Amino acid sequence: MDIESLQALCKSFPLVTEDVKWGADLCFSIGGKMFLVTNPDQLPVGASFKCTSEEFEVLIARPGFKPAPYLARHQWVYVEDITLMNGSEWQHFVEQSYQLVKAKLPKKVLKDLGIL
Repeated sequence: MDIESLQALCKSFPLVTEDVKWGADLCFSIGGKMFLVTNPDQLPVGASFKCTSEEFEVLIARPGFKPAPYLARHQWVYVEDITLMNGSEWQHFVEQSYQLVKAKLPKKVLKDLGIL
């Protein structure tokens, strides 16, 4: 997986916005809430995403993975190099992160987005 493919995957979901925060971090959000953060200028390119509690424990045990700084308590994982996962793994985890974040959006935001 390269950064362009990861960007395309993130933007393939409905109502996704893309912006830069903290000067260099590329953030993908739904309803103003982030579901994936990366820094394309960093080498190797790493990324953070939300996952389930069960998968969080499994992922952080893998080499090159660790709890995401500041967000670990919310089951966010940081992968030091996006090439450590293949395309199908990225598809699973990005879609899951998107769905987990979307499920926690307030009803008003969902209504404003046209989801409710």
